[in-house]
Order: sequence, then C-alpha cells, then structure tokens
Amino acid sequence: MASSCTHTITASSTTISRNYDVFLSFTGCDTRKNFTDHLYTTLTAYGIRTFRDDEELEKGGDIASDLSRAMEESMIFLIVFSKNYAYSRWCLNELVKIIEVKNQKERMVLPIFYHVNPSDVRNQWGSFGEALAYHKRDANQEKKEMIQKWRTALKEAANLSGCHVDNQYETEVVKEIIDIIMRRLNNQPLNVGKNVVGIDVHLKKLKLLMNTELNKVSVVGIYGVGGAGKTTIAKAIYNEISHQYECSSFLRNIKERSKSDILQLQQELLHGILKGKFFRISNIDEGTIMIRRCLSSNRVLVVFDDVDELKQLEYLAEEKDWFESKSTIIITSRDKQVLAQYGANISYEVPKLNKEEAVELFSLWAFKQNIPEEVYKNLSYSIVDYANGLPLALKVLGASLFGKKQSEWESALCKLKTTPHMEIYNVLKISFNGLDDMEKGIFLDIACFFKGNDKYFVSRILGPYAEHGITALEDRCLITISKNMLEMHDLIQQMGWDIIRRGVDCGILMHMMC
Repeated sequence: MASSCTHTITASSTTISRNYDVFLSFTGCDTRKNFTDHLYTTLTAYGIRTFRDDEELEKGGDIASDLSRAMEESMIFLIVFSKNYAYSRWCLNELVKIIEVKNQKERMVLPIFYHVNPSDVRNQWGSFGEALAYHKRDANQEKKEMIQKWRTALKEAANLSGCHVDNQYETEVVKEIIDIIMRRLNNQPLNVGKNVVGIDVHLKKLKLLMNTELNKVSVVGIYGVGGAGKTTIAKAIYNEISHQYECSSFLRNIKERSKSDILQLQQELLHGILKGKFFRISNIDEGTIMIRRCLSSNRVLVVFDDVDELKQLEYLAEEKDWFESKSTIIITSRDKQVLAQYGANISYEVPKLNKEEAVELFSLWAFKQNIPEEVYKNLSYSIVDYANGLPLALKVLGASLFGKKQSEWESALCKLKTTPHMEIYNVLKISFNGLDDMEKGIFLDIACFFKGNDKYFVSRILGPYAEHGITALEDRCLITISKNMLEMHDLIQQMGWDIIRRGVDCGILMHMMC
C-alpha cells in the first residue's frame, strides 16, 4: 500500500474482492516510480497476485475495512522501509496491522531496507527517530499509546530476515525477492482433506524408510487397493519434506490425465522444478528435453500420483537416471509391479485401518465426533466391520448416514449385505477393469470359491496360467498372500460377486456357478 509523503488526506472507494499472494507496503514519494514499480511489475509478470494501491488512501491514518480484509487474506507481506516511511501514519498503522496478521496467522513478512540501515528501523534512529519525534509533538495520551505500538512494530519487523538495497543493481534484489516468494508459494501445503485418521503413523514409517537412501536418487512406491488413502499419504509426506529440496512438484491423477493432457502435465512439472517460473513449451518433445535438463541440475522432490503403466511417465520422467542425486521420486499406484519396473528402492504398502482407527474415522463422518453416539453404537460397529478398515468406505458410508434416523441406518445396513455402495464399488472396480480376460476370470474364481485357500492348490485347479494370473492380482492389490493362503478384502470380494450378478463373462465357466 502506498502512502503520500505530504500527509494529505484523500478518499478512495477501492473495493477488495479477492485474495492476494503478496501485499506491498511502501511510501510513495520514495519508491513509487522506481524500486517498488520495478518490483510490482516483476511480481505480476510471474503470475503472483500482488496488492498495490495507486491511490493515496489515507483517511486520517486509519486502515480502511476493505484494505484490512485484503491484508488478512494475503499470504506474504513485503515492507519497503525507506527514508520517509515512518513519516506516514498510514504506513505505520498498516505496519501494526501486518505484524498482527503475521502473529495471528503465521504469515510471512519480508522487510526490504531501501537505502536505510536496519538498526535505524529497529531502534528508531536517523530519519525513523526524527519521524517519530515529529508524530510525538502535541500528542495526546491516545496518540502516545499509538506511537508505542508503532515502535514495537518497527522493532519486530526490523528483526526479521530481509533484503537490502544499497549500492547493488536493483534488478538483483528484485530477483532475490522473487526467488524467496516463489519458494514460499510453491511450498504451500497441499490439502489432505479433513477427518484424516492415522496419518502420523504412515509419515513416521515412511520417513524412517526414506532416511536410508539420502545419498542417491530415492524412488518411493506407495501402493495399495483403491480407497486405501495412497494420495492422502503422498500429499502429507510431500508437505512434510518438500522444504528440504531445491524445488518440488506434485502431479495429480497421472493415469487419467496422461490420456490427453501430457503437455499440461509437462508444464506443471516444469513450473515446479523451475521454482515457479512459467516456461511455455510448444510440443511434448520440447517439454521432455527441457524436463530432463532441469531434473539433472536440481535436487528435486516429485510426486507422480496414480500411475498404473510405465508409459504414463515416458514424457515426464522416463527413468530415474534423469534426476540429480539426492532427489526423491514418489509414485502412488495400485500396481506394485509398475513400481518395481521403474526401480523403486523403497516400497510402502498402505495397510487397512485398525479397529480403533476405523471407528474414529467413521464417527467423524457420521457424527462429527470421534466416537459413535450411544444409541447408534452397535449399528456403527456393524458398518465398521463391513468396511473392514478401508478408509474410502468408512468415509462414504459415514457421510451418507449423517443425520439419518436409526431405522434408516438399519435399512442401509441390510442393503449393504447384498448390494455394494456404488461410489465404493466404482473405485474398487478400476483395478478389475485393468485386468485382461484371463486375470479377470481368476479373480472371480477366487472371489467365489477360493478365498482362504492355498495358492498352489488353487493354481493346480485353475490350470497352467493361474500362477501368473495370481501374481498379477497380488501386484494390483486385489488379493494378498500370507503363508501361501489367498486372502481378499471383503469389499473386493463383494465387488466380484456383484460383477457375476451383472452377467460378466470372462471366459472361465466355473465362476458362473457362484
């Protein structure tokens, strides 16, 4: 926000209607037409939403309500301290508000000392001392109290790490500021959603695994059945460790987007690894060349979310050798064979929730609290048993039953025993759809006849292709094998039964008897 050095009072009807990345505080007569203008122009060129008002918005030195709201909604504050900054009551009041927002909302404040010494700002020496002495003349008690707030805010701001404009080229300082801001904006945490249960356990296990591979390129594979929480865990670990890397990128939903959106995926990846700079590419081949060059010269963290075929990474990061040492690649997938093919040296299978975690997650969605209401307790436990630790099922079922009468709960539970919930069914069926006909047939046979049976016994019954098919099902997390026994999540088994009822013919006759 600019302030006039003539201390005149002018009106403004400025209305703030959107959030800003950066809020600029400066005094107009010192820097409006030079440094601040260069800084503002560069910020906007980088796509950084920046608030700078070109009006002189002093109304007796008070912060207008709409500008106060803009400050509260800004992510980063740039304060350009210059020779005449402290002569403006408007700037000083604005500074008090900025420090207040910083402390309340943990926002970033970056002081810029434009041809002034930080100690002058901190201790109110030089022009800052003269300005406060000017304000103190004929001050009543209320104004004296306000001056003390100004002193406190000046001291706190000057104690922060900042940038200095002295005898160097101003463009160098502007570039430094842009780099700082882009790193901060790119490190904004991803939204992992609400009512997340058990995430700390996953993070602890993953960080322990990842610490063993710090001296080389680490490829971390997070795999599990659909709805297990792979993407949520990937977002959470990204939020935890991204600040340790020079640059980072999280690419969502690779499987679907790679069908038609490769160029946009490349653009997003470059935006992350170029520290927020926009580098426009005209075709996929150009993007691939640029990505490979950038990955090899920076220590990066990249997350590829929901990959089920290696070819989906062909134009993004075809090989881990593209990456600089000490970089980390995280891939989420339903197919652990894809992770092995890419060269994952750290694999993490997402386990189902234990009973206590499952009850808590279900209750958060069904009752907006972490335990069931007493009258619904038995019904809640029955639904939790049905979901069998699958987070998606607990969330969907809990949300669908929120606010419903007990009789509606009983009816819903009855229905679930014969007909799966379609939202859950559709997510689980994605893995089934990725199988070939032989693998689909073996899956349905296990769902109908062989759950809990010995792997080698089932292989002998189903024929020479069975062992390969069983391995494919395990890779896709549709079955698990423990002590050679074939196991399957209850909801995945129910999906298989429903596929049979819908009359899907996968080429094996036995499953039609189910």
